[in-house]
Amino acid sequence: MPNISEKIVGALEPKSDGQGKPRASTLHYFSGAILQGKKAPAGFAVRVTAAGTKSFVLFHRRSGKGYLETLGRWDANAQGGSLTVRDAIIKADRLAKDLANGRREDPRPARTRRLEDGDNPEGLKIGGAFDPEADEADREQKHPGLLDMFVERYCRKEAQLKSADQYASTFRRLVAPDIGDLPVFGEGRLRRSHVVDMLDAIEDENGPVMADRTLAYLRKAFNWFQAREEDFTNPIVKGIRQVGSNSRDRTLSDEELRDLWAALDVVENVPACYPRFIKSLLLTTTRRTEAALMHSSELDGDDWTIPADRYKTTIDHIIPLSAAARELIGEKPDGANGNSWFIFTTTHGAKGFSGFSKAKRELDKAIAKVRAEAGREPMPHWVLHDLRRTGRSLMSRAGVPADHAERCLGHVIGGVRGVYDRYAYRDEKRAAFQALALLVDRILNPQANVSEMTAGEAPALARSA
Repeated sequence: MPNISEKIVGALEPKSDGQGKPRASTLHYFSGAILQGKKAPAGFAVRVTAAGTKSFVLFHRRSGKGYLETLGRWDANAQGGSLTVRDAIIKADRLAKDLANGRREDPRPARTRRLEDGDNPEGLKIGGAFDPEADEADREQKHPGLLDMFVERYCRKEAQLKSADQYASTFRRLVAPDIGDLPVFGEGRLRRSHVVDMLDAIEDENGPVMADRTLAYLRKAFNWFQAREEDFTNPIVKGIRQVGSNSRDRTLSDEELRDLWAALDVVENVPACYPRFIKSLLLTTTRRTEAALMHSSELDGDDWTIPADRYKTTIDHIIPLSAAARELIGEKPDGANGNSWFIFTTTHGAKGFSGFSKAKRELDKAIAKVRAEAGREPMPHWVLHDLRRTGRSLMSRAGVPADHAERCLGHVIGGVRGVYDRYAYRDEKRAAFQALALLVDRILNPQANVSEMTAGEAPALARSA
């Protein structure tokens, strides 16, 4: 029966590969070894890497197939760890008994399950129960995600933070709509670019302070999870906010707009409202959340008023809708109750659209297919907020005066604030949005618009919505 102790584990070395070089990893088995009254189960071993890092593992079989499951790192490693030798033996014994008694039906180690099932609904997701479209009952049925575990285990139990509710609210409102459905491990997992895009969108819609706060919350959550899971790679690195700010002047070219509209006609696996929602972002030059939460109560004829309590400048913002934009609003959703509903919805008008990230990935696939079929290179990276910048650029191209275009975007000019300025420049903004719609229609239908359209003609922009 082999002996084991902290000193023995500390003296373990990786074996040679036969050419004088240490193996990438070496297993030293201690099946049956006893330490302070605790007996190691069969298959218990210490894995030593070429760099000398030691971790505890358990080899077990099920239906003739062998699995090597990592228990955790030795706490005396130079890089640190979480397990003493005795704690590792206890953990291995508990796991061996669970496997023998059928208390864990799936014999695969957690890492194997994540790598093989990471893109399945049962795989660990970033958001898990932080689904903005689910009600409380639905959330209780969802598998907890990384952020759920962080809030419940760390914020509420371990650290007992007074700000736990603020963490949860931030994750639900700002993080889940973008990256909540991404798997933590396996194919399609969360990457740094996903975080950068999300922070850009938060800054555009909620300001830099909120973007920085969200980044701090996520960094804390990911660091906490990384300390528990050695296979998790934290996508947040130093300077990540600067990475995002370098590409904030992106506008779509005429060709890219045509590709986008063509893709919206054929995109699959997105809500029925999604093509209309995307087109509205360009034609109203609004931020994605502003458009996603458009409500029937905010519409008065051809005017859409975004109330101050959900607008970035805290001032009511009136958008005179062009004929093309008005057409995108559509009719009352089937199943909507009464005379109050959200315009872009997947819940019969009860809630506004929020599945930005998942639908955007499907849209990018459709754009790539459109361009591939035409023998062109993939479309350069873009985000939804680029449509707002594109709309502003097109207004200038259409001859809209700069101060009128800025007011269309809701920018406060000259310090005039409050309700007294609510209807200022409404006629000028109406003309600007109509000019934008006419120009977009000429871009989308260049052959059909050889002659100039008059201001009274409604463009055919929304006909494929």
